Amino acid sequence: MEIRDLHYFIEVANHKNFTKAAAAVHLSQTALSKAVKKIETELGVELLDRSMRELKLTDAGQVVYNQALKALSTLDKLPNLLDDLMNLQSGELKLGIPPLIGTLFFPRIAKGFNDLYPNVSLELVEYGAKRIETLVEEDQVDLGIIMLPVNKHKDAFHICPFIEEQFLLYVHESHPFASRQFVTLEQLKDEKFIMFSEEFTLHHRLIQETLRTGFMPNIAYKTSQWDLIIELIAAKLGIGILPESLSKKVTDPSVTTVPIHDELLRWELGVITRKEKYMSFALKELLAFLTSSKDKKQ
Repeated sequence: MEIRDLHYFIEVANHKNFTKAAAAVHLSQTALSKAVKKIETELGVELLDRSMRELKLTDAGQVVYNQALKALSTLDKLPNLLDDLMNLQSGELKLGIPPLIGTLFFPRIAKGFNDLYPNVSLELVEYGAKRIETLVEEDQVDLGIIMLPVNKHKDAFHICPFIEEQFLLYVHESHPFASRQFVTLEQLKDEKFIMFSEEFTLHHRLIQETLRTGFMPNIAYKTSQWDLIIELIAAKLGIGILPESLSKKVTDPSVTTVPIHDELLRWELGVITRKEKYMSFALKELLAFLTSSKDKKQ
């Protein structure tokens, strides 16, 4: 069985059509069909159900498909393995980070790590925490920094605590709560909330916490942008509950913060990597950097 035949089979499975797959790999349909048939003959099983208009993997085909992906992925990592062998301190890393966390911490991470390893480039991939978990699990990013706890498949990840801090209430300076030394969650039950949208863990976490104290929040606005939340608060359209670190980014003087008296309401972030993932030199050093600097917030 040849590597290129596995590659051709994967393309057929992905496209569910010989014609489209042949165009993708710049091969004739006949040659592509022969390559797949060759694998089937060698393994003694049918990989594709050809009885329907759209090709489908058989049970055996699904097994071969999954293992072929792993095999080709391992081969793709050979350059990194050789770089490590030669101790070349270079490479590229993809970090999956939700937008708010990226805003608050990625500039510091990028600057500090670049000072140590200027030949390692960092690419920021921004999505909500749920999507970041999937990207880490599928090995599409090297690591993620997300709000804890992990949403799903906890056993699939190595988890290292990164930052822990309190949430604050963000209100307009004219709001009755603005002059208080602190507020409780219960006192916010009649307020209009401005929150992140459902794809963000923070959205579900805040609903969970308000329900814990006996009420469902009245959500007036939802957005994926933290700066829009601040602008809406400045326009007196509602209140927001956001991490303490964000207060340093707020430039509108009309928006003020008030501590929330609730020991259970904490913002905990963690660095996640996929278990059994190959750790390149660059990734090992980035994890060490994040671990050593986790308590050094700017």
